[in-house]
Amino acid sequence: MSDRYAVFGNPVSHSRSPDIHHAFAAQRGEDLVYERIEAPVHGFPAALAAFFDGGGLGANVTVPFKEQAHDLCGELTGRARQAGAVNTLWRRDGVLHGDNTDGAGLVADLRANQGWALGGKRLLVLGAGGAVRGVLGPLLAQAPAELVIANRTLARAETLVERFAGQGVALHASALDALENRFDVIINAISAGLHGDMPALPDGLVGDATVAYDMVYGARPTPFMEWAGAAGAAAVRDGLGMLVEQAAEAFLVWRGWRPDTAPVLASLRRG
Repeated sequence: MSDRYAVFGNPVSHSRSPDIHHAFAAQRGEDLVYERIEAPVHGFPAALAAFFDGGGLGANVTVPFKEQAHDLCGELTGRARQAGAVNTLWRRDGVLHGDNTDGAGLVADLRANQGWALGGKRLLVLGAGGAVRGVLGPLLAQAPAELVIANRTLARAETLVERFAGQGVALHASALDALENRFDVIINAISAGLHGDMPALPDGLVGDATVAYDMVYGARPTPFMEWAGAAGAAAVRDGLGMLVEQAAEAFLVWRGWRPDTAPVLASLRRG
C-alpha cells in the first residue's frame, strides 16, 4: 500500500500540492499518494482524526485551518510555536505534531528563486491572518531595516507586532489607508485575493525599484499583482514558488530528504 498524505482546506480543489508532492516522490522513485480533502468549516478536527486513524502519514493544512491545526497539536516545532499557526502535521505514538514551513518557503522563493534581497530593506506585509503569522519570524530573521504589517483591522496588526517584537527589527502596525512612503518589498497575504477582491491602497507605496509578491497563486494575475504592475513595480510575482518551497520543507520533515524544487516549479509554470 502506498504511503498516504493529504492537504486539508476549504476550499482546496485549486491546490497544486498533489502534483508537487507526486513530483518530489518521483525524484527518488518513492511510492506515495497525496490527495485533497475539503474538510467542513466546522468539521476539521474530525476529518483530520479520520485521516490519521485510517493510516495517513502526514498532512498539509491551508486556509482556513492553520490556526486551528496549531491548537490541535500536542507537540510543536519552534517555528510553529512562534507562528501560532501550523501547515504541516504528522502523528507519532498517538501524538499530533505540528510545524510551519510557510516562512521558510517564502524566504527561499524570494531569495533563491527571485533573487530579491531582504536585508536592510523596507518591507510591507498586507494582512494579519494565519498566513502572516507563519512568515513573520523568517522574514524578520533576514534583518530588514523595517517591517510594516498593514491590515483592515488595525488591532489585528498590532497584536502581531506585540507577538513578534524584540527581534532587532523596527516592526510597526498600520491601517491600510494610513500607509505612506515607498517600500522596497511588498508582500500580499490578504486572503480576499483568492476571491478576486483587493482593498484600495494609498498612492506612493510603489517605487521604480519596488518588488511585489502575492502569496496567492492562480492561472491569472491577482488584483494585487495588477495593482502593483500598474503602479510601476520593478517585478511582480505570485506565490507558486512559495508553495513549492514550503512543500519541499514539509517533505523533508516527513521523509527525511529535501527534493530539488527547480524542475518541479518549472513544470508547474509550463502548466
